[in-house]
Amino acid sequence: MANDILVVHQLNKTFKAPAGDVVALNRIELKVKQGEFVTIIGPSGCGKSTLLKIVAGLDTDYEGTVLLNGKPIDGPSIEKGFIFQEPRLFPWLTVEKNIAANLSLEKPEVRKKVDELIELVRLKGFEKSYPRELSGGMAQRVAIARALLRSPDVLLLDEPFGALDAFTRAHMQEVLLDIWQKNRTTMIFVTHDIDEAVFLANRIVILKPRPGAIRAVVPVDLPFPRKKASTSFQQLRYKVLNEFEKIEELELVDSSVI
Repeated sequence: MANDILVVHQLNKTFKAPAGDVVALNRIELKVKQGEFVTIIGPSGCGKSTLLKIVAGLDTDYEGTVLLNGKPIDGPSIEKGFIFQEPRLFPWLTVEKNIAANLSLEKPEVRKKVDELIELVRLKGFEKSYPRELSGGMAQRVAIARALLRSPDVLLLDEPFGALDAFTRAHMQEVLLDIWQKNRTTMIFVTHDIDEAVFLANRIVILKPRPGAIRAVVPVDLPFPRKKASTSFQQLRYKVLNEFEKIEELELVDSSVI
């Protein structure tokens, strides 16, 4: 379809190892629409981060087809922004210079965009601060702003809030949703947290391990803003949790066969 910004077709990924090859991803089929917010969840070892790195162009050793805007992904590019679990800021640069990265703040167009992003990620007043002066959530907001500076077609987030405390994590979820609703940047977000997946996504992709494959895709039709304590939220959360329980049952069957 014309509005499918990302198309993954028959994706297979195998890691070579002395003890035997490990199939990390098996026949992955996924389409993501322009402006969509997709979360990817699944047990440890199901290939969530591997899939994200392939889409980012950080891993090009795979079989199958991965297209962004109809073109094969053959490496990193400014069309793809990537957010790691750690902010990975330059400790010797201020917030505004970390966001600008290798671009000069002396250029009016760069200064304007950096100022807009600082406002967007709610860091007004911290432009001259250094990473050591920031909280974990603030540092991650700097990383998100830096990734958005070049207006990527898709923003890829690999458990970006995993190291944060519960209160900060909830705040960051609100910040990210605010950014998505204002910019409509296509986002693909890897998480272990079911509540986080339901709270953020238009669709939830559930992976199963050994080998990593798509177990289910759950649409999320809840309106924003979402209340985690609401009946509709909890019903959808239970639906996702039920898919996880099915995965656990399959794993028990597989281990009994072995």
